[in-house]
Amino acid sequence: MYEFISGKLSGKNPTFVVIENNGIGYLVNISLNTFSKIKDKSEVKLFVHFHVREDAQVFYGFADETERELFRFLLTVSGVGANTARLILSSLSPEELYDAIVHGRAPVLQGVKGIGGKTAQRIIIDLKDKLIKAGIELEKVDATHNTLKDEALSGLLILGFNKSSAEKALRNILKRGTTNNVEDLIKEALKIL
Repeated sequence: MYEFISGKLSGKNPTFVVIENNGIGYLVNISLNTFSKIKDKSEVKLFVHFHVREDAQVFYGFADETERELFRFLLTVSGVGANTARLILSSLSPEELYDAIVHGRAPVLQGVKGIGGKTAQRIIIDLKDKLIKAGIELEKVDATHNTLKDEALSGLLILGFNKSSAEKALRNILKRGTTNNVEDLIKEALKIL
């Protein structure tokens, strides 16, 4: 029904934005991934999913089509509603989510607040083949959850850093491949954060 909404950002926070288009302000719910991509912009184009419930009609917006496609796949899983799908995409990047589902990494999904073991397994079972067949184009990122990254993340959380910011910093450092121990990884992350 609706493909995208573009216009001036007249309000934004990590959970929703208000996009002004031709004198109308559209309230669009967003994930933290989308927020991090648009937070410095004054004009945006968000790919939207129009979700109709018994008590509301809600827009969910995404900075790119891949994230929206993953959101729609999550909605097909029994027990996963729109808010849960948005929470998953706020906790995991599209690359991490795709990797967790395709490689059957239930503990990664269980790391999302409110996702238990049964729901994580259901997501993997329902979506693994669908995602592989869909041929979703993702940025090639090493999203493996190795112990080096997990230990560094624990250290940064103990120091009081935000989990999503710390994970993003660690991913960027690991992509460069310049660090191979926890201490150096934390030091590099502190420079970014």
